[in-house]
Amino acid sequence: MFETKFAIVLRDDLAMWQKLNVTAFLATGIVGQKPEIIGEAYRDAAGNLYNALSMQPIIVLSAGGTTLGDIQRRALAKDVRTSIYIDEMFSTGHDAANREVFSRSAPENARVAGIAIHAEKKLVDKITKGAKLHG
Repeated sequence: MFETKFAIVLRDDLAMWQKLNVTAFLATGIVGQKPEIIGEAYRDAAGNLYNALSMQPIIVLSAGGTTLGDIQRRALAKDVRTSIYIDEMFSTGHDAANREVFSRSAPENARVAGIAIHAEKKLVDKITKGAKLHG
C-alpha cells in the first residue's frame, strides 16, 4: 500500500521508559523532516478537533548495540537522513545540550539508543537488516 516505510529501531537493552522516550523523540525527528507524511486533523462525532497523525504505520524494531551501529553506518552509506538518539542524551535536560553531546559522537563510537528512518520500503529493509520486530 505504501512505497515508503517508517521504521524506528530501539536498542534491546533499554529500560521501558527509555524505549518510550526515544520512540517519541525519533518520530518527531522524521515528521519534522518530512511533514508530508502527516494526514488531516481528526474530528470526533461531537465536533471536537484533534491533531493529525502519521498517514502510514510506524514499524518499531529492536536490535543489539552492534546491529544499531551497523544500521547507522548503512544509512549514512546510502545517504539516507535519519533521526538518531544516543545514550548521552538521556542525561541532558534540553535540546541544545542534546545537540552538544551528540556533536561529540562519531558513527564508529556512538552509543546508539535508537534510530528512525523513513525512505523507500526496500531501502529501509536493507538498512535495518538484522533488527527484529519489537515484542
